[in-house]
Amino acid sequence: MSRYQLSHLPRITGGPGARDLAGELTAARLGKGAQVLLVADPGLKATGLIDDVEASLRKAGLGVSVFSEFGGDPTIASADAAAAQARRTKAKAVVSLGGGSALDLGKVVAAVATTAATARRSAEAYELCKRPFPRKRLVSLVIPTTSGTGSECTRTAILTRSDKAKVWLWGEELKPDEVILDPETTLSLPPVLTAWTGIDALVHALEATTNGNATPANNVYAHEAIRLAVGNLPDAVGKGSDLAAREGLQRAAALAGIAIDNCGTAVAHNIGHALGSLRPVQHGRSVALGMIATLDWNIEGDDGRFAAAARAMGLTSSADLPAAFEKLVRAIGIKVSLADEFAGITATRLAEQMARPENAAMRVSNRRTIEEADLIRFAERVLTQA
Repeated sequence: MSRYQLSHLPRITGGPGARDLAGELTAARLGKGAQVLLVADPGLKATGLIDDVEASLRKAGLGVSVFSEFGGDPTIASADAAAAQARRTKAKAVVSLGGGSALDLGKVVAAVATTAATARRSAEAYELCKRPFPRKRLVSLVIPTTSGTGSECTRTAILTRSDKAKVWLWGEELKPDEVILDPETTLSLPPVLTAWTGIDALVHALEATTNGNATPANNVYAHEAIRLAVGNLPDAVGKGSDLAAREGLQRAAALAGIAIDNCGTAVAHNIGHALGSLRPVQHGRSVALGMIATLDWNIEGDDGRFAAAARAMGLTSSADLPAAFEKLVRAIGIKVSLADEFAGITATRLAEQMARPENAAMRVSNRRTIEEADLIRFAERVLTQA
């Protein structure tokens, strides 16, 4: 037996239409008349979701400023610009609406925007725990519109530096105060994005329950997330209007977020972040390919944790995991080959990226020790998979 810790959870409000409570929940913390920064994925404008949430906030008597100047991989520069807007408008809360990019961005802004003028720093100053976040922060409410990253339940955010490196920021100050899980917000997500984000949730849960930090207490979240992801991902992709499948997958993502918040990820995420730093490849897809390339190696000498994960997937033993995972990835339409996108990138180049400091925590957390020769082997596999 060993000691363990489970981190605190934000308050979660869920169910169809729950986004309409954004104003009520925010006003309950701030009072009427307060200013709010709404960080919203610009791709949601056509869906009406941004208007829905803004209307809810205004109905509750709150002032609203919208920030949507960012893309799929939020940058340090975007975080700094959003924080400047929050200060300029005297925002007391940040409401984040969108996928993991919007949530990560909004979480960082809530954590840094209160810094006094004499001590204001770029968000880059907080990367890789270089310095603690300011003690005071803005209220943070998040509404995920994808089911994958689990950012709604974590104290982690990923931003991209000017040199294209993806770096993580970590701290209790990043964890939201309020989470709204409304499956209706995911209905407009096309099949390919549903697949990419949904497989990310499954990889989160699998890594949290099988890495070197895994604990039986945290497995309560991870195993249920695995069960929900496997049970709902195919229908969420193939029958996009199936609200029950959407809700199940959304809960899987949140639970998997809790699981990685407690125990972290492992080598599949190490590979995924390295790939994303070299070429524009969607995160969920990249970690899935990383898991395909390493799962058979990782289960060697299993002490029971992979067997338990296999049972959560409805399988008999850990030996069934590699084939079953790859079969699911292909069945939901995720392209496995990187040959076209990564032409010119050698295994040595990818392995060097995997060994960089910003990817070290994921490497160290893996159940099996990863040597330099293993990095080259994994890089070769992920670049040659077809």
